[in-house]
Amino acid sequence: MAERATLKIERRTTTGKWAIRRLRAEGILPGVVYGHGQETISVQLPAVELAGLVRRGTRVLDLNCDGASETALIRDLQWDVFGTNILHVDFARVAADERIRVEVKITLRGTAPGIEEGGVLSHLVHNVEIECLATEIPEEIRVDVRGLHIDQSLHVSELTVPPGVKILADPEIVVAQVTKKIEEVVAPAAEAAVEAGPTEPEIVGRRVAEEKPEEEEK
Repeated sequence: MAERATLKIERRTTTGKWAIRRLRAEGILPGVVYGHGQETISVQLPAVELAGLVRRGTRVLDLNCDGASETALIRDLQWDVFGTNILHVDFARVAADERIRVEVKITLRGTAPGIEEGGVLSHLVHNVEIECLATEIPEEIRVDVRGLHIDQSLHVSELTVPPGVKILADPEIVVAQVTKKIEEVVAPAAEAAVEAGPTEPEIVGRRVAEEKPEEEEK
């Protein structure tokens, strides 16, 4: 299961584009907490702490605000244009016994024998939507490709998930496959050009200058 941690947050009263930019410059990240029919509140939190939790695959947090604690899911993250810094976070309140829908990454493990046979392994689906208890979200779904030979594939229906986890994607979707390498075919004209060797490039400017008649002196 993905790691569960506690994060201290504060209510945010600061609004406006420039005020939010000042917060970010101070290492403070803006966000919101919503859901379960309760009030949507604007919050702020240490950007470094959240970034560390995200890197470790944390999805569910115990948010501590004004001495009260509530469980929430990191529902959405807004990143900068380079995809390196988090700009905003959305937390959705959840209950321990609540089944939710989330996306989980798929990782390939092992070496497909089809590669040694001259094939190419393609990882076609990197994330899949699942349904499970909020407190039992798997960190990832691992796919063993050590049985894949050329012209063989693995489908969503073959993914192995923990008990209580339901995959919502189409079972027939191909997750990974090994296909034959496509050999590059050189056209006859291109082969002839290669055999003939390089030709001297035409210098357009020089040719124009040579063909232009001399101007009469004034």
